Amino acid sequence: MRLRHIEVIQALLQTGSLGAAADLLQLAPATLGEILQDAEQQSGLLLFAKVRGRLQPTREALELEAAFNQLQLPLEQIARLAGNLRLHREPTLRVVCTPTLAQHLLPQSIAALRKRYQETPCTLFHQHTSEIVRSLLLGECELGLSLHDPRHPKLACTALADGKLQLLAPKGWLAPKHKYIGLHELAGQTMVGLEGQDPLSRLLEKKLEALHPAPHIQTRVQTYQMMRSMVEAGEGLAIVDPFTAIGARLAGLDVCPISPAVPVTLYALTALGSEPSPALKALLEIVTQKAQSLLAG
Repeated sequence: MRLRHIEVIQALLQTGSLGAAADLLQLAPATLGEILQDAEQQSGLLLFAKVRGRLQPTREALELEAAFNQLQLPLEQIARLAGNLRLHREPTLRVVCTPTLAQHLLPQSIAALRKRYQETPCTLFHQHTSEIVRSLLLGECELGLSLHDPRHPKLACTALADGKLQLLAPKGWLAPKHKYIGLHELAGQTMVGLEGQDPLSRLLEKKLEALHPAPHIQTRVQTYQMMRSMVEAGEGLAIVDPFTAIGARLAGLDVCPISPAVPVTLYALTALGSEPSPALKALLEIVTQKAQSLLAG
């Protein structure tokens, strides 16, 4: 099935009539009908049936629609690349980070990059680390930012900055003298847990489960940002990464590192052997400086 076939089928699925689809694609209805007939002959499928004057998609057409939708994003990326080449612009810099880094670090870094590379288009996503690895391997992005080293043989992993896990508590819960809090002080406390396969979370939960009594965890969430929101809502205490703690402190929550300290490292992930563009090199420098400055503060 050719791209022209797919384009016609999608237009018919969207409009439900031959005339409206032809107008959408700026084709003569007869021409569009011939392309549809060719698509059905090549595929050996009846894709549309006429019902009360409208074209009704068959079950086969609806199943194909899901596959067509998966093609849409790559086609849009190709169209944007062609547009950039036509205008002699740099290719789009595609960056994906974990949700916690999308709150402060990446937006501030992109804003700083924009002052030096005003014409470089950027596309930003946030995903969990396993999805970042997949995006890099499929060539869907050039840079991933994560708090975990996935140790993948096809990815280069560079440490950019180091911090420590932090306790979040309602305002006034920590005494002014608290520069850190020992894990033993969390015995029996009501806490918010992190759901999923986060390596830091698994390590921490083993330490907390060894306390007597163990903390009471009734609510689990998927991201550190949700943990912060639950603390703000009065659901208990939480232990989060240092970047989430920065925003929590600005919002008025009590924040301090835990003891013994649990280190957290910010990593840059790239496809092994890929040649970074000048804009990507500049962004890595900026992210490193921003991260080290935020964590030092």
